[in-house]
Amino acid sequence: MKPDAGRGAPPRPFSRLPRAARLLVLAAYVLLTAAVALDIATDPRLTFSPVLGTAPVLASIGARRARVPLLTGLAALGVVALLSFADPGVEPAVHLTSGTTVLAITCVSTASVVLVATRERELLQSRSVAEAAQSTLLRPPQERTDGLRVAVRYQAAAAEARVGGDLYEVLTTPYGVRLIVGDVRGKGLAAIETAADVLGTFREAAQVEPDLTVVARRLDASVLRRRAGEEFVTAVLVGVPAQGPAELVDCGHLPPLLWRAGHVTEVTTPESDPPLALRELAPGPYHRGEFVFEPGTTLLLYTDGVTEARDRAGRFYPLPERLAGMPQSAPGPLLDRLVADLREHTGDGLSDDAALLAVRRER
Repeated sequence: MKPDAGRGAPPRPFSRLPRAARLLVLAAYVLLTAAVALDIATDPRLTFSPVLGTAPVLASIGARRARVPLLTGLAALGVVALLSFADPGVEPAVHLTSGTTVLAITCVSTASVVLVATRERELLQSRSVAEAAQSTLLRPPQERTDGLRVAVRYQAAAAEARVGGDLYEVLTTPYGVRLIVGDVRGKGLAAIETAADVLGTFREAAQVEPDLTVVARRLDASVLRRRAGEEFVTAVLVGVPAQGPAELVDCGHLPPLLWRAGHVTEVTTPESDPPLALRELAPGPYHRGEFVFEPGTTLLLYTDGVTEARDRAGRFYPLPERLAGMPQSAPGPLLDRLVADLREHTGDGLSDDAALLAVRRER
């Protein structure tokens, strides 16, 4: 592999390393320079040339290209040769050993940068595939549908975190508008595959099943068929018919919030139900709850990436309290304010993906 083979997937640049790490590396360079100067200025029967083996190692820290430690090592090898003339009293074998050591460490440091860059590139490629699959699955809903105004905001986690399995959908069906928000236990492509199964089943079952609890049962069976190990999905299903109360089936998910004029209430079902794929642990039918969804009221569905977001003191984001303090607005501006407030709360970014789905009834 060529020395520059790691180009395109660099490790973290030196300038972005923690301040303490940068100071330590700079201190090592100062000591290395002082050792060379001391070698030249002192007894020609004494040499410090072995310390030059640290030069390629230092250069590899935060290197963006593999040629950085390679060229640094070759330069250090040249300094070893110069010191051999400055220290004629030192045995040639000592200088030869120093040069061999510098060359060996240069090869190892260069190979390390190439390996890290290759792994970074593979990781970025896998993440890109996962994000592309995720964005394909999570289609943006129509802003207005059957008297409802809808908005969605999906916030990806911090760069260090893997792609998650949050999911959402808004469908117009013969039984009214049906919504789902869910969260797959797990990360990466496996979580997205499970999310795809849930969304595919929901998109079909919601159109043909009059009973929302039957839709939940079919989702449970879908996840159960394909799950590996202890995988499960928390989800909340909402049905908003043209007339009459709205309905809710909560499969181990966080309760939706109803928001109107600064007042926030949780929407719950008569009894709690387990997450999808765990119904067999608590046999029985799913429970359906009803609630009044009046015009001018906004329903907020969300995932735990919102409520479990912590600030620097470790405090969770108080969603109901923050929502109650928001000015009355359409779903889109409301979610924009919530997302901005959430990011201000965390400061350093989210540690988990977060999905927010707001639905405002207009008539």
